[in-house]
Amino acid sequence: MKDITSAIQLIPMDYYIFLSVALFSIGLIGVLYRRNTIIILMCIELMFNSVNLLLTAFSAYHSDPAGQVFVFFIMIVAAAEVAVGLSILVMMKRNVDSIDINLLNRLKW
Repeated sequence: MKDITSAIQLIPMDYYIFLSVALFSIGLIGVLYRRNTIIILMCIELMFNSVNLLLTAFSAYHSDPAGQVFVFFIMIVAAAEVAVGLSILVMMKRNVDSIDINLLNRLKW
């Protein structure tokens, strides 16, 4: 555990913050401007991963493993989100024969 913490502390915290902001921004742009459901789900996962990276970096810099445990629970929630998202995607493909998010209003009873 000490080896990982010392390796992470060699890289300045500014680099982690910049990388995390860049990944989050790419994910946010993808969510706002794309209409393909698979790409939107991938961009949401990218946003989750950028938050996880920053939380892990802060946790390692402060030598507190609580942040890394919290990252583990975030990854569990992200896996559940992918399962629900893919089931909605399958339902859309069966009912509407498309995965375009603009056609989602056709799924109403």
